Amino acid sequence: MAGRALVQWEENRRNAPEALTVDVYAGGPAPDGLDGVGFYQVPYAPSTQGVDERLDIIGRMPRLEVLQLTSAGYEHVLDLVPDHVTLCNGRGLHDASTAEHALALILAAQRDLPRWAVDQRDHRWGSAPLRSLADQRVLIVGYGSIGQAVERRLLPFEAEVVRVASRARPEEDVHGVDELPGLLPHADIVVLVTPLTERTRGLFGPAEFALLRDDALVVNVGRGPVLDTGALLAQNGRVRAALDVTDPEPLPADHPLWDAPGVFVTPHVAGGSAAFYPRARAFMDAQLARWAAGEPLENVVRPGRR
Repeated sequence: MAGRALVQWEENRRNAPEALTVDVYAGGPAPDGLDGVGFYQVPYAPSTQGVDERLDIIGRMPRLEVLQLTSAGYEHVLDLVPDHVTLCNGRGLHDASTAEHALALILAAQRDLPRWAVDQRDHRWGSAPLRSLADQRVLIVGYGSIGQAVERRLLPFEAEVVRVASRARPEEDVHGVDELPGLLPHADIVVLVTPLTERTRGLFGPAEFALLRDDALVVNVGRGPVLDTGALLAQNGRVRAALDVTDPEPLPADHPLWDAPGVFVTPHVAGGSAAFYPRARAFMDAQLARWAAGEPLENVVRPGRR
């Protein structure tokens, strides 16, 4: 197949099959000639909130065949992609980065690292009893590829992992999300890694928080609206949280979540570590080669409908 592709990285332009005309676009003002683009890789940005020029230009590509995301989440583009365009996401590319960050958030919260960082800044030497990760029961809510990567990192820390997905898979010892009311009272830590859908929006709200024991920890590295921010604020420290994603996002400077007791926030940075970029570029090389050869694409989340 001959065609024109728009990609984020120069390396992918250099490595592209000769049959393709490939240009680089990393965001900002749109390049010329969008009417000839058949394959568009949306430049990666850690946050998927809102529509900017990277997405706005989709409407100026009448010959578009494939829209390629390098984010795992794709809910933010569904309304922007014409029915005839095949939508692919970055499933698997963020597994290591996001799982590492989830583990870091857990350890930071359990070992009270934010407190010690403040004490170091203030030149204050103190001590306090600390929580552990060993022997803690961790619910992974959203047992897909990222959830599995989180599990692989938790097990060497001697944690007990309970798997939860949208539906039960008894053959894999995976519980369905409808079983959460029976699982939450026995959980020490809950890790949310679900995508955002109409079913998962507000999944973790007042009823779920009420089922958790005092001092339990909720970690969200999925999507902000999966967790009810008002319900978390109402805990007033009874249940702790470590969040890489928030609702709203970006979090306004005057938002009460910044100063909520027992809440630790990072600014949606879990997926974009150094491990992500080489994997994403290698994936794009392979995806462009498949498209040029007319072969089935990887990570198709919605086939084009003619």
